[in-house]
Amino acid sequence: MRVVIAGGHGKIAKLLERDLAGRGDTPVGLIRNPDHAAAMRAAGAEPVVCDLEHTDADTLARHLADADAVVFAAGAGPGSGADRKDTVDRGAAVLLADAAVRAGVRRYLLVSSMGVDDPPAAGTDDVWAAYLRAKKAAEDDVTGRDLDVTVLRPGRLTDDEPGGRITLARHVPPGAISRADVARVLLALLETPGAAGHTVELVAGDTPLAEAVDALTR
Repeated sequence: MRVVIAGGHGKIAKLLERDLAGRGDTPVGLIRNPDHAAAMRAAGAEPVVCDLEHTDADTLARHLADADAVVFAAGAGPGSGADRKDTVDRGAAVLLADAAVRAGVRRYLLVSSMGVDDPPAAGTDDVWAAYLRAKKAAEDDVTGRDLDVTVLRPGRLTDDEPGGRITLARHVPPGAISRADVARVLLALLETPGAAGHTVELVAGDTPLAEAVDALTR
């Protein structure tokens, strides 16, 4: 399986790349900074330099040639302002969908966030509010395409070791989840075509990971 991952140098992306490469798949990491290419190779991924804020759908589609799936795991990141929340967390996700349609890649996994269903509460930090709005706008756009989309909304992210037990459902109570478990859920979703069409929230829990993902199709 050839999987192209937007935001290839991110923490979740690198964990997913290692998991994919470890089982013989071909992860491709889209990166903005060519200095990150060595880290991509160390994670077992093929690096492709492509700045999602400064490219077009036709160019990006060429990088998706022969892919079996795409994963949007990019984000403007800490310290970025409201404008980049829109250009990356929304705009780049939409661009990847445009390119996937052009390249004929149907499977699309979108890493979003819990808390996007409701408008930001009064007094919410402007940048955080912009982030939530961007994520929801990305979900609305991408799920409206003729693509096989799964939206994964993790809770508060940690760098803990993977626990392997999760709560995965349309709505779950607020909580935390390790980035390693998020990566493993993404891998399981890639292997579960029946998960397409689902938008699910994810936190640590009591259900074995594989069982929780399988339950989506029952």
